[in-house]
Amino acid sequence: MEKKNLIFGLRPLIEAIEAGKTFEKIYLKKGADGVLFNELVALCKQHRIREQWVPVEKLNYLTRGNHQGAVGVTSAIEYVDVHEMLDSVPEGETPLIVLFDGVTDVRNFGAIARSAECAGAHGLILPLKNSAPVNAEAMKSSAGALSLIPVCRVGSLRNTLRMLQSEGLQVVGASEKSDTLLYDADLTGPTVLVMGSEDTGISKEVLKLCDKQVSIPMSGTIESLNVSAAAAVLLFEVVRQRKETM
Repeated sequence: MEKKNLIFGLRPLIEAIEAGKTFEKIYLKKGADGVLFNELVALCKQHRIREQWVPVEKLNYLTRGNHQGAVGVTSAIEYVDVHEMLDSVPEGETPLIVLFDGVTDVRNFGAIARSAECAGAHGLILPLKNSAPVNAEAMKSSAGALSLIPVCRVGSLRNTLRMLQSEGLQVVGASEKSDTLLYDADLTGPTVLVMGSEDTGISKEVLKLCDKQVSIPMSGTIESLNVSAAAAVLLFEVVRQRKETM
């Protein structure tokens, strides 16, 4: 972990949060207490910053400085609001958004971001918890795409999907169990593509909200693609369909 991505110490972290600095996560020492410490914890909850309680050895590993029981990992990008993301879609273009449900591998996340940017997607949505961090490794894997495409973090994927549906976007889930091939699904309209976790796929709660579920036809012995490869196939099928209707 790059040292420049760390802020440590109670007062520096409190001031950074109050100044609007965005964090991937803040590590807190197990069992720590005190006025400033409790103020920091309250700010984390208020600003919906992920926190993780860890042994002091973890903090000592992250920094040799006087961390006072708290070390924050800053975000490599500035996040946007979902409504900002939708408002930023250029006039005349059909919205295309990728939503991540449990994609935790940094390289997969970065690779999907790269494919999404190349396909002209208008944004990425990921949950506050159970998602890959947007760190230096993710930036590298995305080949810089994460600096170009809007990224939003949300507390509830289900509420976000309902809002997007109310705005006229269809929610399309990638599921190898679906009997509908992606080539038979209409992806020309405003669309949210949902990509699930590397091992279990899309969660049942999110799957229930999908307007469509699509699968990629497979001819080989292996039953499924890596999630980043699957995302690329889906994204460029959207591109193909939309170009054919132009």
